[in-house]
Amino acid sequence: MIQSLRLRLFIGAVLALAFILLLVASGLSQIFSNYVADRYRTDMSAIIDQLAASVEFQGGKARMTKQPGDPRFDLPGSGLYWEVVAENGMVFRSRSLWDVELSPEDLTEGPYGFRLGEGPDGEPLLVQLREVELETPEGNRPLTLLAAFDRKVIDNAIAEYRGAMIIMLVLTAAVLLAAAFLQIGIGLAPLSRLQKALSLVRSGRTDQLPDAGPTELRPLVTELNGLLKERETAVERARARASDLAHGLKTPLTVLLQLADNLPERERDMIRQQVDLIRQRSDRQLQSARLGVEQMAQTGLASLTGKLISVLAPVTAARDVAWKVDLDDQLTIDMDPADLAEALGNVLDNATRFARTEIVVAAEREGEHIRLDVADDGPGVAEEALPEIAARGVHLVEDEGTGLGLAITSDILTAYGGSLAFARAASGGLKVSLLLPASP
Repeated sequence: MIQSLRLRLFIGAVLALAFILLLVASGLSQIFSNYVADRYRTDMSAIIDQLAASVEFQGGKARMTKQPGDPRFDLPGSGLYWEVVAENGMVFRSRSLWDVELSPEDLTEGPYGFRLGEGPDGEPLLVQLREVELETPEGNRPLTLLAAFDRKVIDNAIAEYRGAMIIMLVLTAAVLLAAAFLQIGIGLAPLSRLQKALSLVRSGRTDQLPDAGPTELRPLVTELNGLLKERETAVERARARASDLAHGLKTPLTVLLQLADNLPERERDMIRQQVDLIRQRSDRQLQSARLGVEQMAQTGLASLTGKLISVLAPVTAARDVAWKVDLDDQLTIDMDPADLAEALGNVLDNATRFARTEIVVAAEREGEHIRLDVADDGPGVAEEALPEIAARGVHLVEDEGTGLGLAITSDILTAYGGSLAFARAASGGLKVSLLLPASP
């Protein structure tokens, strides 16, 4: 089934135009054929009238007082003929018939309202026949008058007309199809504008669709705005509940820490560690409720990365770890700066902890996304373990950290339509690739 609305409309226009032009071609062809046939019938009737006026009877015998003046009648096989059949089998005919006689008994029904006969060279003739009676002193005398012409004359005229008509209709079809294509483009333009407006809503630059536009689309815009409002309300409720839950945990956790102070050192440290873990996870849930809802902004990738590196630089400088950064200043990301900073900060922090001599940061555009690679020359991760790195609770080094950093980064990128990937770096360490939504 055709999915494109534009293609559906264009195919519909093609089929409609084809049907209409076929009707027009058939109608015009019939009209022209009737017109040409009428003209030839009129011409043949005029010749028969001349023949009837030229026949007279003297002494009971018919004779031609005058013959039609068209010179084609004197040229054998010229394509134009006449014949007069009087009583007693007396026949007068044009020199163009030569020795051929158009016997009325041999004529058959032909096209265009004529009768069909055979000419001097065996070619088909279209014949008009009229039977009359002339008044004479001796009484009425019957006459059979015939005028004929080559059938190919009318057939060729109609064929030439149809050829010219087909060329005209093809050019007309091309113009009408171009007009239909233009009309479809103009008609669907409001949908393109609606799609761009929805893109702005999705990116957080506005919260409602503009009410301007075609009357037919305004009910749809109204429904979409209502849906966006309901979504915003539902999200706000969910965020409020998550916030209430997190704040509700703070007092019990504080009490637990105070009670832990009275316990032996081993149990006290264990309780503090679990309380810290609960706090981290509750904070993460608060942030997850916020992801994709805050107003987005076009964040400069090079600027933000530079700020994060400047924070981490003292740590790497103490270990003589060099930073190699290759970022275009024009690259901007459609993400909230705080979310991008947390996602990228977790990756850079891991690279800082495991790099031996250098950390390489580079980015390039890939369609509607920007791929940011962060590679270190540390010990790396085994190939079979790469798919599990971003899982919650997985530690790159045993008993170090909470195991949430890369999992949090993955959650953030997923919320913005991006992704996180891992591979072995050329230097032997770990390469982390962040696929980020690029600004238009």
